[in-house]
Amino acid sequence: MRLPSVISFSLVVMSLIGCGGAAGSDENSALSAEASALRGHLEFLASDELRGRDTGSRGHEIASLYIASEFKQLGLEPAGDDGTYFQRINFRSSTLKENTARLAISYGDDVVELNYPKEFLTAPSAYHEQVNVTAPMVFVGYGLVSEAFDINDYDGLDVSGKVVVTLAGRPEFLPSEEGAHLNRNKAKYAAERGAVGMLSIHTPAREKVRPFKVSALYQRAPNLVWLNADGEPNQIYKGFTNLGSVDTKAAENLFRKAPVDLPTLLLQTENDESPRGFALNASVTLAKESVHEAISSPNVAAVLPGTDDQLKDEYVLYTAHSDHVGVTRDLSQDDHINNGAMDNASGVSVMLETARMFAESAQRPKRSVLFLAVTAEERGLLGADYYAHYPTVPINQIVANVNLDMPVLLYDFADIIAFGSTHSTLGDTVAEAAGSFGIELSGDPMPEQAIFTRSDHYAFVKQGVPAVFLMTGFTAKDEDKNGGEIWGEFFEKHYHRPSDSPDLPINYEAGVVFTNINFAIGQQIANADERPRWLPDSFFGQLNDSSDR
Repeated sequence: MRLPSVISFSLVVMSLIGCGGAAGSDENSALSAEASALRGHLEFLASDELRGRDTGSRGHEIASLYIASEFKQLGLEPAGDDGTYFQRINFRSSTLKENTARLAISYGDDVVELNYPKEFLTAPSAYHEQVNVTAPMVFVGYGLVSEAFDINDYDGLDVSGKVVVTLAGRPEFLPSEEGAHLNRNKAKYAAERGAVGMLSIHTPAREKVRPFKVSALYQRAPNLVWLNADGEPNQIYKGFTNLGSVDTKAAENLFRKAPVDLPTLLLQTENDESPRGFALNASVTLAKESVHEAISSPNVAAVLPGTDDQLKDEYVLYTAHSDHVGVTRDLSQDDHINNGAMDNASGVSVMLETARMFAESAQRPKRSVLFLAVTAEERGLLGADYYAHYPTVPINQIVANVNLDMPVLLYDFADIIAFGSTHSTLGDTVAEAAGSFGIELSGDPMPEQAIFTRSDHYAFVKQGVPAVFLMTGFTAKDEDKNGGEIWGEFFEKHYHRPSDSPDLPINYEAGVVFTNINFAIGQQIANADERPRWLPDSFFGQLNDSSDR
């Protein structure tokens, strides 16, 4: 799962207040998940031999072969490319060349150069090995556009051929999930209006979430993008450049000749106002060089065909990412392998056991069930995004996506969380399935994190597919244990660290319950007379013209 690199443990625990769950007796159906199978899958996928399953690594290739072998043993049909279980994706890895990043602000003959990486940060370019952009600057507030929320930060501004300067983040009045979606599309809004680039201001509010110095630590990490059939990066606007981010104090240089200075604008945001845009009466020059490397990595896909003549061409899609973050470069630690036991060997293990249950069920589902282990989630949800653009079944015939990412199987949970459950009829489906096992469906305990936009299902949501992202809830059946504290402690001490390993006190019996619920959800979707629907007032239901879905 891609979560913020900096999070307050106390905030996680505080967010648990009011999140309840009713414990009850487990009701096991005749067909049940098996703890030993979950353990076997997880211990193999999270073993040191796979060295953290980084995208493009030998370890991830072995993991992919293992998953495909399991699908084949279950008798599932290949659903990859060319009659195989694999959808091979070509990626371009880009790294910023040392000592080439330069950012200069010009006010006529007066030029101010900012220091990299102390005052500005920039990412490598996936499209060009050399970038040199010079253009006038226009401040566009938060840089957002939304008819649903009556926002147009570009109203009355001419940004054609210019670099737009935006404030990081979004206004406080926006709901977290919807605001996160709009925030992710800032470059799109700018490029659609003819801008040649975008520069973001690192605000004090952003500093509280992710300090500028922390972001600077990741500047040497390569960026990954998938390549289309023509070998070009997944970038719609080829003439557009994301220049990067400027630290708050250094950003005052952008406003030297502007009608309003930066401190005044930041004060407006503190008062819940959205600053209006204006020309900055200055230009910016960004130069940098990038080094490119070719990488290949597969998604793994299999399908259990449905039995109903009318419904078998519709698909219930399960997703779980098979990659993790590989080997750490932190030489201060003795253990350098990020095994990714909870993130996400646990999710893949649950998916594989769910697939077994479907394959061995006495009553095959009416709709087909598609199982997809995606790569490059940790690099930006790339494997799922590629599949959503190049699906091996028609995208409008995928009726729902159930995503499994980092179920923290460290306690006997009394509730589950299904991010996205409030946006579609899938919420009722999850509640009914969980309830049959004495498990309650709880609301999102961390709405400020906008997790609904942070995992692989989001790629399918953007294509109009109703989706839920399942996670263990924060209420433990044992009254002496606090599930939220256990979850928060895992995130604080083990997330994306070598200690996320099979040595953790993994509760495989809790994994059985989680898997049984997951299977029951899929059964209901696969056998229902009607496919899931977005709720009429869902913002995400309007992202894609789903009138024919």
